[in-house]
Amino acid sequence: MSAPSTILKTAAAAFLAAYTFPVVHHWLTIFGFLRNPNSSHVEEGSILKIEDTVHCEDVHQYSDWLFTACEDSFPTRFSWFPPLGIFKDPVLASQARGSIHVIDTKGFKSKRLVLQNFDSSFTTHGIEIIADPKQNGAVYIFAVNHAPHPEYVLSVKDQTPLPDGAPKARSQIEVFRHVLGSSTAKWIRSIRHPLIRTPNDIFAHTPTSIYVTNDHYYTEGHLRQVEDMISLAKWSNIIRVQIDDWSGSDPQAGINASIALTGLHNNNGLGHGPSHEDVAIGSAASGVLHLADITDTQQLKVKESIYLDSTIDNPSYFKDEYVTEESDASGYVLGGLTKAAELAKTSRNETATEAVIVWLVQPVKEEGRATTKWNKKIIFEDDGSRIRSSSGALLVGIDPALEGGKKRAWLVVSGFLSSSTIAVKVDL
Repeated sequence: MSAPSTILKTAAAAFLAAYTFPVVHHWLTIFGFLRNPNSSHVEEGSILKIEDTVHCEDVHQYSDWLFTACEDSFPTRFSWFPPLGIFKDPVLASQARGSIHVIDTKGFKSKRLVLQNFDSSFTTHGIEIIADPKQNGAVYIFAVNHAPHPEYVLSVKDQTPLPDGAPKARSQIEVFRHVLGSSTAKWIRSIRHPLIRTPNDIFAHTPTSIYVTNDHYYTEGHLRQVEDMISLAKWSNIIRVQIDDWSGSDPQAGINASIALTGLHNNNGLGHGPSHEDVAIGSAASGVLHLADITDTQQLKVKESIYLDSTIDNPSYFKDEYVTEESDASGYVLGGLTKAAELAKTSRNETATEAVIVWLVQPVKEEGRATTKWNKKIIFEDDGSRIRSSSGALLVGIDPALEGGKKRAWLVVSGFLSSSTIAVKVDL
C-alpha cells in the first residue's frame, strides 16, 4: 500500500471517528447507558403526593389551576397503551373510562371532573387548555383519546383474525368545555382524520386552530423500534387542524387537516413559549427541544434546536413572576427518563420503576451575541420510587418573601406509568 493511500485512509478514518463519536456519545447518554439513577434530596414537607392522579401523562397550568388527564386503572394502562405499542387487551380498553382532573395550585388537591355527555372509551394521553374567548372564566380542553378500533375489539371477542394492516387503535381528539371552579366538563365533539395517526400532544393556537403531533409513523413492530432508536428516522410529523363546526356529531365532519411540519425525529410533546406564536416541540427519543414559530401560512418553522442529555417529553414554559434585575428564572421545563433504554421492558410491568430527570433550560443573556446561549440544569431527579416515568413537568412560582428571600418554586411532575403526580419544592 502506498504512503499517500495510507495517509488518505487514516485521515478518512479519523474524520469518521470525529464525526460519529459525538453522535454515538449523545445517543448512549440520552438512553441512559452512561448514567445511573439518582434521587434529589428533598426536605421534609417539601414533597407532596397528589392523591387520585394515577397515570397522568400531561399537565398544564391555566390561572390558579392545573389540568391533567389520567388513566386511573393499572390493568388498563399496562394492557392497552398504543403510545408504547401495547395492544394486549382491546376489550378491556373499550371499557376504559379515563378522567380529567383539576388541581389547585395552593394545596395541590385534585378534583375529578364529571364528563357530561361523554360515555365513550377514553384512554388518555396529551392534553391542551385554551380560553373560551366568548366567556370569561371558561376554557376548552383538548384531550388525546387512544380508543381501540371497534373492528379489533370485535375480532378479539369473536376470536377471528384482524385483516393485515388493519388498525388496532382508532385514536382521536376529544374536545370539552369547562367553567373554572365548576365540577364538570361538557363534551363538545370528537376530532378524527386520516392524517392523525399516532397523536401524542396538542397545541392550541386558537380554539379553532390546533396542532397535533404524530409521534411515530409505524404503530408497532421492528420499524417502530427503529423510529425510537435511530435519530435519522424522521418519519413523524405535526398536523394542523382547523375546526369549522363545533356541533358535528361525525368526528370527521366540519374539520380540515394539513401537514404543518415534517423532518423531525419522534416529535412528541408540544408546549407554549413566551409569546403566542412560540411553539416548543419535544423530540422525545432524540433529547432535543425544538423552538418553532407559526408562519403566516399557519405552518411551523423551527428556528432553534436545543440538545439535552436525556430523553424528554412534554415541554412547558415557566415565566418567573418574581423576576429582578439580578435574577430571572424563566425558561423551559422538561421531564425525561434517566435510563430510557429500559422502558420497553418496564412499561409492561406494574411494579417496575423508571428513574426520572427534570431539566430547566434558561436563556443566557450575553451582549454582542447573535444567537441565544442556553443554560441547561437539572432541578430534580428520582430513582422512580417517588415519581415514575416523568412525562409532564411545570413550575409554580413561590413568593421569595415566603422563602426567606430564596427563589423557589413548586415543581409538579406527572408520569404516564406513575401511581401519582407529585409536587416538590425546588431551588431555582
